[in-house]
Amino acid sequence: MPCIEQNVSLQPYSCLALPSTAAYFCRCQTEQDVLDALAWAKERGIEVSLLGGGSNALLEDHIDALVIKLELQGRKLLDENEQGKLIRAAAGESWHEFVLWTLEQGWPGLENLSLIPGTVGAAPIQNIGAYGVEVGDLISSVHGFDLLDGSRFELSAKQCAFDYRDSVFKQQDQARYLISAVDFFLPNTHSLSLHYPALADYLAPLKESGADISATDIAHAVIAVRNSKLPAPEMIPNLGSFFKNPVVDAKTQQRLINKWPDLVSYALEDGRFKLAAGWLIDKAGWKGREYGGVRMHDQQALVLSNPKRQTLAAVLACATQVSTDIQAMFDVELEREPQLLKRIKL
Repeated sequence: MPCIEQNVSLQPYSCLALPSTAAYFCRCQTEQDVLDALAWAKERGIEVSLLGGGSNALLEDHIDALVIKLELQGRKLLDENEQGKLIRAAAGESWHEFVLWTLEQGWPGLENLSLIPGTVGAAPIQNIGAYGVEVGDLISSVHGFDLLDGSRFELSAKQCAFDYRDSVFKQQDQARYLISAVDFFLPNTHSLSLHYPALADYLAPLKESGADISATDIAHAVIAVRNSKLPAPEMIPNLGSFFKNPVVDAKTQQRLINKWPDLVSYALEDGRFKLAAGWLIDKAGWKGREYGGVRMHDQQALVLSNPKRQTLAAVLACATQVSTDIQAMFDVELEREPQLLKRIKL
């Protein structure tokens, strides 16, 4: 039986350093630990919350539940054929370390997603993405437990309903899914993606030298670019990008370009356009601006930081004010990426 602690501070487990206390808390390093903890909570009628790396979770001041910190470890090659490699990673694995491990094995595919904070188990929930790559395109299946009926599940990538920063795990009864492992399929015919200007600029000297650019080179470029723009949570508490890049129709994009010719946007296959939320926030004067002790980062306007370790209420107040200003200036709605930590009664 894992150790159940009472009145535990969750601030060390929050990348945003939110002051929060869990009524009950346990760290689960095996699936049996998880099952035992769930049984303990069910027997006592206590709700359950699931916490991974704390990189996409907004924590309330007090969480009257058993907070299970998922620390399941393990990664291995499941299968290999002429099409590619099937790899499994446990939910508690560090995402960045897992990406580096795949590259060390000579298995490209995830390099553009280097240095994204959080765990493997959180990756499919958010359908994390960066520099033209979304993890949902490389996931084969997701494994875990349905907390409502206690059954195990295995969902294919199609069943996960991946969309831009979205999945079935966020769309319906999201608190019921406990992800224990994720399977990835990395194709042998993988094409390197380096069309984003920041990556192309970083790799330009290497390309001009005539050298072949590898997946590891791209990973190094991603790490360097992210480090130049994004503060490390250990130094300045933050969750990375706080808002999604809004997606608008062609008419809206043209309206905005007519007024702001330097608008940063990207055409999507369906005819719509993805706007750079960071550009909108910067244009509205929020880059480097503080509100109630919460600050939009100086180097990347999309990053909301919490240098003074303010409460969730202060963070949400700042985010709301940013969204309100963007709506008033551009008539575009911003949606935040991080989610409130959910609770479920077993």
